[in-house]
Amino acid sequence: MKIALVHDYLTQRGGAERVFELLCKRYPEADIFTSVYDPQKTIDLGDRIVNTTLLQKIPYAAKYFRSMAPLYFPAFRALDLQDYDLIISSSTSFAKAVRKNPNARHICFCHNVTRFLWDTATYLKEYGDYKYFASLIEQVFQVMRKVDLKYAQEPDLYIANSSVVARRIENIYGKQAMMVNYPIDTSKFVFSNIKDEYYLASARMISYKRLDIIVEAFNWLGWQLLISGDGPELEHLKSKALRNIQFLGHVSDHRRKDLFSKAKSIIVAALEDYGLVPVEANASGTPVIAYGAGGVLDTQIPGETGVFFKRQTPESLQVALLEAKGISWDYDRIRNHAVTNFSEKAFFSKVEQIINQACGIYHPNLEF
Repeated sequence: MKIALVHDYLTQRGGAERVFELLCKRYPEADIFTSVYDPQKTIDLGDRIVNTTLLQKIPYAAKYFRSMAPLYFPAFRALDLQDYDLIISSSTSFAKAVRKNPNARHICFCHNVTRFLWDTATYLKEYGDYKYFASLIEQVFQVMRKVDLKYAQEPDLYIANSSVVARRIENIYGKQAMMVNYPIDTSKFVFSNIKDEYYLASARMISYKRLDIIVEAFNWLGWQLLISGDGPELEHLKSKALRNIQFLGHVSDHRRKDLFSKAKSIIVAALEDYGLVPVEANASGTPVIAYGAGGVLDTQIPGETGVFFKRQTPESLQVALLEAKGISWDYDRIRNHAVTNFSEKAFFSKVEQIINQACGIYHPNLEF
């Protein structure tokens, strides 16, 4: 069976790219396609050939890849994938548009619907100049939404990383999606059943991560909080924090592992579509205190691996922190939860059943 692996663009290294990297490793004989490729800034594909679109020839395309949004759909439609029996796309936007021959199957790992089209105000509010061009951008996006809906019908099967994303795919694209939680490399996290007295938040310092809620809650409680990560909100958050809160900036992978394993709990205040940090915390044997919406509803067991707070407010977080402090956590059980459910082995066991079924090999236990 001849397989093509397709990703929106390989110009950064985020959660979607890490999933695509796993797919590339799992299918070493598959051919790789993307719109624009910058090997210095994305996943390590070794000596694999990466086939790109005509957009690759545009000067500084890899640097300004977001500015070329209207060009991606025609670029992916121009790719010749007629010889492939199976197309596996990894997409938050454009790669789902690729064409296939009538006898082939197309499975799309949809990390989200095209957010800048369907949740424009939220997605673009981080870009300060957006408000000056909002009217013009909206006219362009109205056309692009119609195109996005049209090409969203191309995949034969969608796989979503969470129930939240699965519902969005169905509500916006009118397509059902199977849910498979994305994995982490559990071997890269160290377990400790001895916890220090600090709490930890680990996130990019941007507004939707809601680190402001965490800072205010810990200002009131006076408990020790460490925050790792960088971003545009850093100085603002520092100006609000009291002495019990320490900002670590970017930390090495080695130190991050140690911080995760020794933390009393890891705090997540953002509404995440999926969210790898809570799973990484569990792989370290550490409970999570998280805003109870989005992906954590699929990955956490209240009272066993974490505690949810109901509203994105400091007061609601404080209630959850006090609740968590009264729980006698079973750290081994927390670790086993992550290893059993979110390892690469567990992930590909589900994925390959789905692929086999899509290609005509029936699995009676696999249903929408």
